[in-house]
Amino acid sequence: MKVIRFLVVGVALTLAACNKPADTKPAAAAPPPKPPVVTVNGKPITEELFAGYAKAVTKGKEVGELSQEDRDAIKESLVRGEVVAQQAEKDGLAKDPEIVSRLELARLNLLQQALAQKYLKDKTPTEAELRAEFDAQIASTPMVEYHARHIQVSSPDVAQKVIERLGKGENFATLAKSVSADPSGANGGDIGWFGAQTGPKPFIDALQTLKKGEYTKTPVQSEYGWHVIQLLGTRDLPLPPFDAPQVQDQLKGIVMRKKFQSYADGLVKTAKVEPPLKNAPSAPAAPPTGAAPPAPAR
Repeated sequence: MKVIRFLVVGVALTLAACNKPADTKPAAAAPPPKPPVVTVNGKPITEELFAGYAKAVTKGKEVGELSQEDRDAIKESLVRGEVVAQQAEKDGLAKDPEIVSRLELARLNLLQQALAQKYLKDKTPTEAELRAEFDAQIASTPMVEYHARHIQVSSPDVAQKVIERLGKGENFATLAKSVSADPSGANGGDIGWFGAQTGPKPFIDALQTLKKGEYTKTPVQSEYGWHVIQLLGTRDLPLPPFDAPQVQDQLKGIVMRKKFQSYADGLVKTAKVEPPLKNAPSAPAAPPTGAAPPAPAR
């Protein structure tokens, strides 16, 4: 069957060639391949690789913008990297399971970035999209700052003893200076004003239960240790201006991430995954953890 199929194709091509008017113009010669920048043990380092590496190490500069000294240094760096990589392959490291997995992760990361750039190229957020995201961010962001001080210690037992001493009337700031392991102890534990997004969650959660002047009656644990916290005051944050360049940049980043996340979710939903995912995507995801809300005006 394969032979017959190929014969049919061959006949079709032959007939097409017979019926096609003669082309008197000579075919354009293919441009000659560009010579490599340098060859290392027979392996060429291409102009494209050189230009890409140069742009990466010079924060976006084109090769033509570089001095001869810079180009020579970049070439030497590429040669050194290629020589070392070749030796690593000779030593069998390219087959090491951990290296194989890291190379694959790098491939996935680069291809995801490339696809995101391609997909989002003509999807600049509209003002309506930015305004909707602005309203959503404001609605989900506590527009309040806290002024607090704390005493940080190494264990809940020590924190409990601090609470007991405070209950007997000892001064919070004085105790912080003598007991706290945090640098703020030298200032009586005062850590100034800060927003809900800038502090450890257990710390912020505890503050939200306090009234001005109150301190926590049970030890509070965070990634830094154990705390006794006193709320000194709160103040409302001014609404960030929608048209401020910094706010616009943050909103555009959030909207673009959501657009690509929605597109990626669609790809996942149509992919054949065995066994099926327990938590298959069903809606556009929220911005990645750590994505900041629009910065408040000061």
